[in-house]
Amino acid sequence: MSQGAVADRQALVRRGLRLEYITLSYNVVEAVVAIAFGAIASSIALIGFGVDAVIESLSGLTMLWRLNQDSHARREHFEQRAQKIIAVSFWALAAYVGYEAAETLLRREAPETSWPGIALAMLSITIMPILARAKRRIGRSINSAAMVADSKQTELCSYLSAILLGGLGLNALFGWWWADPAAGLIMVPIIAREGLSAWRGEGCGCAPGASH
Repeated sequence: MSQGAVADRQALVRRGLRLEYITLSYNVVEAVVAIAFGAIASSIALIGFGVDAVIESLSGLTMLWRLNQDSHARREHFEQRAQKIIAVSFWALAAYVGYEAAETLLRREAPETSWPGIALAMLSITIMPILARAKRRIGRSINSAAMVADSKQTELCSYLSAILLGGLGLNALFGWWWADPAAGLIMVPIIAREGLSAWRGEGCGCAPGASH
């Protein structure tokens, strides 16, 4: 790799690090708000959304570790390790949300209306797609399937935000208590599928030779 190519890659890695720091900061706030107000409203979808933010934060920390090892001779080893960790984070989230949502449906526990949760979902729908697209571009440019998987974790957050908004909105407007845990169950196969994709390193669309 030429010196110019090395410099270009280093610039891309620095941009990737900035994106991860931004995402991590937002996720910490998102997790605190979602879990706190989810507990107040007894909303499994909102709590699940907060736990997703925690798990996405772990994914972000994994990528910070991976990007900080980018100049290491064993870069490919760190890349593969990061992919596996991110995949496991998807499955952990799927298991948690599936269990809690099913339990809520069986117990017929009606959540209270959560306007802060609705506001948080709307904010995340706006912010997360922008961050996901930027991270995906960087991941493909530096040939990092792990960062592309992490961008999908961020993109997934926007999908979960839309599902969360639907569940909370239907409960607030029509009193459909079951919409909240049903929204949680809808999340499960989406999350599990992305975990499998991350584990296999599929869907990267990376530039050939960019990692060398």
